Amino acid sequence: MSTTTKRNYRATFILDNRGKEDSAEQIIDGVKKDIATLGGEVGTVENLGRKEFIRVTDKKFPGGTYVQVAFAAPPATPAALRERLRLNPSIYRTFVQSV
Repeated sequence: MSTTTKRNYRATFILDNRGKEDSAEQIIDGVKKDIATLGGEVGTVENLGRKEFIRVTDKKFPGGTYVQVAFAAPPATPAALRERLRLNPSIYRTFVQSV
């Protein structure tokens, strides 16, 4: 089996741009660059819009903008992407699943 084999993934992000001048599109572009840096190829990007949280953990942040990104990448990329986005203050939550 080749080490360059790519698998398909779908990542869902909740954006937190409170108090920041970055727009949602700028944050999404940054995430796409992160995926490309890690060896992935971005497919479709779908902005699902703002949704209120069912369980609010922070009264000052009752909802966020949800974004789904489909991409193809080597098997090690999802873990590296999660770690990179965990350090990004503009990303509130990240969920990456294999498709």
